Amino acid sequence: MNVKGMQRTDNRSPTLLVIGLATLLGCTGSNEDGAQETAPMSAIALADNLCSLCHGLTGESVSPLVPKLAGQQKDYLTSQLTDFTQHGRTDVPGNRYMGGLTHLTGTQIVELADYFSSQTAMKAQADTPDARGESIYRQGLPQAGIAPCSSCHGADGRGNGQVPRVAGQHAMYMARQILRLQQSVQRPHGVPMQQVDHALSQVDAQSVAKYMATLGARQ
Repeated sequence: MNVKGMQRTDNRSPTLLVIGLATLLGCTGSNEDGAQETAPMSAIALADNLCSLCHGLTGESVSPLVPKLAGQQKDYLTSQLTDFTQHGRTDVPGNRYMGGLTHLTGTQIVELADYFSSQTAMKAQADTPDARGESIYRQGLPQAGIAPCSSCHGADGRGNGQVPRVAGQHAMYMARQILRLQQSVQRPHGVPMQQVDHALSQVDAQSVAKYMATLGARQ
């Protein structure tokens, strides 16, 4: 895979991205002699040719609305990719851009998770830490029955196994995910967070998301 000097200058629509994804994953096509199945593309090729368009070649996405995948927990990535293939996530943006992943094979899922989890961990934003967010992350909100975020995600925000890394993740993306968990019970691996998130106000969700974005190595 040629990493150096790569530039993404095309501005493809979500529809084209989904069509392209379906093609790259090895859908069944037809010709005069009947349907012929194409070989599935390797995970490395998928990351290079498609995933990089939104998440960046190494998973260090630029858009604050697109999650960083660099250094994310492998087990977490595997479970989320599996959820997409099984329509286990109901958030509209996720389904809109990731709908083509229903064609991913088990091998591709494992290889993609391994590829992105092995990249240099997502870089933290250099903003001044949010004091309110830090308090919630490290001490929780005892009066509201909210445990410290660090009790699951770790003091440094690295996560573990099925618990995702939050250190260095985009604040805007994290805030939206926290609030999204309040609105849906159909995120299979988000159940442990729903009780916590339901008690967080929008302001508190934004504060703790801003703090998590400052954890980890700086850019």
